[in-house]
Amino acid sequence: MEQPRIVSLAPSATATLTALGVADQVVGVTAHCELDRPTVGGWLNPDYEMVADLDPDLVCTSDDLQREIRDGLQERGYRVHHHEPSRLDAVLAGFKSLAAAAGVDDAGEQLVADCRRRLDAVAETVGGGDDPVVYCEEWSDPPMAAGNWVPDAVDAAGGRYPFVDAGDRSQAVGQETVVDADPDHAVLHICGTGDDVSPDRLRERGWSIDAEVHVVDDSLLNQPSPKLIDGIELLAARLYPECV
Repeated sequence: MEQPRIVSLAPSATATLTALGVADQVVGVTAHCELDRPTVGGWLNPDYEMVADLDPDLVCTSDDLQREIRDGLQERGYRVHHHEPSRLDAVLAGFKSLAAAAGVDDAGEQLVADCRRRLDAVAETVGGGDDPVVYCEEWSDPPMAAGNWVPDAVDAAGGRYPFVDAGDRSQAVGQETVVDADPDHAVLHICGTGDDVSPDRLRERGWSIDAEVHVVDDSLLNQPSPKLIDGIELLAARLYPECV
């Protein structure tokens, strides 16, 4: 079967396709994707004429914010793989569905198996720990406690996350909520900043918390791609440096 030409409009899909070993099939990406390919605009404002010029067999979108884009592409006759997981298991399931759409089912099975092996290794490393309380902030104006799969990621890394239920959307939080939870660790993974964030951001806010502050590249926690497994491993290393 001829390999499909793929345009990826989501950084998570681009990272997953790369991990699946089919980056060579990707012929176009957005300006936010980490792959050297022709760009077709931004995550929320792709140029449909540029997409058409690339003549893709498959277009990838992600997140509920891209639903209208997905619908617009389907109305134009494109085959679209759309993925908007809210839990860690759904993130992994998406690797298989994207692999199937790209015609590499076996690679999807292998990628998920490797991710689960890595998660099992983390669980074995941090098992029996003290379950420190972790606050994860994905946006700062206003402060937003990360939701979706991030609570699962904290749990997988051996921490407790009392701020948002796993699977729920990220939520605005105030000083009282965070202070009352008395976090041992605070993780800054501010959307769109990479790791270019000062750890003083929380201290300068005046919140009375005695937490160790970690700055993490936002793609490692905010992106439902194999990078999330990297993020969980990094979290475990920060929460349990004596074990990793």
